[in-house]
Amino acid sequence: MKMMRLRLARTAVAFVCGAMALAAEANAWVVGQVAPMSGAGATQGRAYAQGMRLYFDQINKAGGVQGQPVQLVTVDDVGHPEETVDKTRKLLDESKPVVLAGYFGNRNMAALLDSKLLDQSQISLVGYQSTDTRVLSHPQIFSTRANLPEEMAKIASHLSTVGITRLALLHDERPDAKAVAELVNKAIAPSKAKLVVSASLSTGKGAMDKAVSQLQKAQPSAQAVMVVASSPVTSAFVEAYRMAGGTAQIYATSEADIEQLAKRLPVEFMSGLSIAQVVPSPYKVTMRLNKEFRDAATAAGKSLTVPVSYAMMEGYVNARVIVEAMRRTQPLTRDKLAASLRGLDAFDLGGYWVTYRPGSQAGSKFVDLSIVNASGRVTQ
Repeated sequence: MKMMRLRLARTAVAFVCGAMALAAEANAWVVGQVAPMSGAGATQGRAYAQGMRLYFDQINKAGGVQGQPVQLVTVDDVGHPEETVDKTRKLLDESKPVVLAGYFGNRNMAALLDSKLLDQSQISLVGYQSTDTRVLSHPQIFSTRANLPEEMAKIASHLSTVGITRLALLHDERPDAKAVAELVNKAIAPSKAKLVVSASLSTGKGAMDKAVSQLQKAQPSAQAVMVVASSPVTSAFVEAYRMAGGTAQIYATSEADIEQLAKRLPVEFMSGLSIAQVVPSPYKVTMRLNKEFRDAATAAGKSLTVPVSYAMMEGYVNARVIVEAMRRTQPLTRDKLAASLRGLDAFDLGGYWVTYRPGSQAGSKFVDLSIVNASGRVTQ
């Protein structure tokens, strides 16, 4: 009889603990992400989500934010803009997130803006991977990384240092192509450099071969090529250009994920490739942020579903900004969270600073260049 009472007591305790866990889950602060978890952009989408979970898990083990856990709800849009909008609408209705985070793609972000969902729901989107210049001015979209102008300025500064004055610009098909060309011209003007050719890139061998031919026929020829395009498009161009005998130095923006390129391209094609990185290296410990990220990844162990990468580091950075804004918000609501984000001034994540100024939603100016050496190793 005594053993039966003990078992019943244990069952009751287990039931109460289970109910508490369910209640905590039900009362969690939801962060919503609609991003490619499958398809061409899945590598970056999954890694970014994993980076956010790394930090949210740390916070939850320490008691959460204002006594409630932070839950990341991720939905796969397969990289399709129409899916981004439809699934964001469904996520807002069903999961009631307090903030959105970690979106991907120029066309996807443009479709989201056109849908007016952010305005209608009064929700902020914190952190995204897009070089669409139109996103920069939206009052409810907050970047936790440097944006395209900063990346181009960094590349232009390097080109000036090494004496390159003739530059080609290749970009994916985009409605703001003219604005992108203007940004490049503005960035290279101080060094007296010039664009000798500007062309768009699209998938498909015929279209890629046409772009490569246009580049090779340009007179005078370009000493370097700047590529502003997604990872799949960038890797396809590098492959086509090198196979056609192209030898100019290639510089890519952070849209091109160096880990994805390394999987597709042989070492001889990757050698000399430079990519602008908007977060510190996930492979080195050069500042407190790097160390804390590495410690978190090590502690996660086998629960990590994807390898450590720049995209994972970026997701980790993004989560830290979100949590800091949540901590500063009383009461924690969508509209008040936006005000807290705008109030972040010189927030130090450990050597990486995030600041929002009136009229500027770009939180960071950090840009570094990754360069692949002849043995295929990434150097900085």
